Amino acid sequence: MGLIGIIVPILPTTPLIILAAFCFGKSSPTLHNWLVTNRYFGHYITDYQKGLGVPLRIKLFAILVVWVSVIFTLLIIPLLFVKVFMLIVAASVTVFILTSPLLKSKNP
Repeated sequence: MGLIGIIVPILPTTPLIILAAFCFGKSSPTLHNWLVTNRYFGHYITDYQKGLGVPLRIKLFAILVVWVSVIFTLLIIPLLFVKVFMLIVAASVTVFILTSPLLKSKNP
């Protein structure tokens, strides 16, 4: 489920992985445990679920990926209503990312 963000240009992977962690937490403790102990992104899920937030570099990278993908897609898609929809979704995702909690440094 979380890997769909790798394929669909406007959807960043991180929110989908967080959504997958939430859904797995409700349906399958085994799959949820696999996600939160994953060596690549498990600590991001754990920090987010604890309310600690997301590191600034991850936020900036996610915003960069969203807008590069959208701009690339806008150049390819000729339909105006699709372009407008994509811009609205990208702006909404950007606002969500910017307003989500920022992970403070773990070093005291």
